[in-house]
Amino acid sequence: MRITNPDSRLGAISAQIEAGERVSYDDGVYLAETADLLTLGRLANLVRERKNGNYAYYNTNIHLNPTNVCVYRCVFCAFRSDLKSPKAYTFEADGIRQRVAEAREMGATEIHVVGGLHHQKPFEWYVDVVRTIHDAWPDLHIKAWTGVEINWFSYMTKKPIRWVLEQLVDAGLGSLPGGGAEIFHPEVRDRICEHKADAQNWLDIHRTAHELGLRTNATMLYGHIEKPWHRVDHLCRLRDLQDQTGGFQTFIPLAFHPENTGLDHLPKPSGLTDLSVMALSRIMLDNFDHIKAYWIMLGEKVAQVALSFGADDLDGTVIHELIYHDAGAKTPEGLTVDQLHRMIREAGRVPVERDTLYRRVIREANGAQWKIGEPIRALMPA
Repeated sequence: MRITNPDSRLGAISAQIEAGERVSYDDGVYLAETADLLTLGRLANLVRERKNGNYAYYNTNIHLNPTNVCVYRCVFCAFRSDLKSPKAYTFEADGIRQRVAEAREMGATEIHVVGGLHHQKPFEWYVDVVRTIHDAWPDLHIKAWTGVEINWFSYMTKKPIRWVLEQLVDAGLGSLPGGGAEIFHPEVRDRICEHKADAQNWLDIHRTAHELGLRTNATMLYGHIEKPWHRVDHLCRLRDLQDQTGGFQTFIPLAFHPENTGLDHLPKPSGLTDLSVMALSRIMLDNFDHIKAYWIMLGEKVAQVALSFGADDLDGTVIHELIYHDAGAKTPEGLTVDQLHRMIREAGRVPVERDTLYRRVIREANGAQWKIGEPIRALMPA
């Protein structure tokens, strides 16, 4: 179906997208500032279905936030705690093994591990978190430590990023999540998280991970003090690195939740903003296979609609997520597979369970036992 628009520039950009051509930074800013939501949605859905047909993916996963004690004081964060605060906590080995046992019982294929940067814990403690999980259940994929955390480990140890990542891989690390990207442009980043890894450090860490054969995700935190052009700049920087390495799997736009943060005077982004950012991300990131609608932050209803605005993935069961619930997220602390299937089918899509590396998961009759099938790309027609 040809997408037309009386606006000559918008019509020209639409024609580019229909032809599978890349959208420039300037045209991306034009879309972000000018295009109406339904036009963005139609364009994004065109790209989405070209890449993923009618499938919508999810995984069975569990979260572990090993500590909320953090040396940084990012103004947008509600999760962090001072060491002596009543809300401070730290997991040790027994608690980690208990979380892994829960993951095994529910048939999880992935554990997602991120947390605070505890200034009194040595690098070996963070390595041991990964090692403890891997020793307890070697088949569980460990997606752990954001680029900001990897940067902190390098600072602590005075060792290169490559060395840090190699130690973690030896302990059982499987991939990196995409957190800590926030907004790359220093005009914004210096105001919301001035002391932690800057954009170039974050990008270089992911570049090194890709060189080592690790797949990673990428994120963008939107809906706070940034402008539309900051978002497009962020997306273009990710796209440039993906051109060079091909190591990113999924992009996740993260809606800012202001409650209990230093920016609590700001309103939450609206559902219209959520959908427009989702659509713009799908349009700009032509070299990313997947765009995720993270239901924890968006809410279940907006996440469903996002499956027609560029998103092809809902994340997963997400048991024990704390970071965004501390910032006021009202979504459940986990969904069942049946609930995810219902959400996807109601949106007119076909649910497909994937593992972290986007291979199809095939369940045994009892649901808790599984095996890995073909890569997701094999589901798409040639």
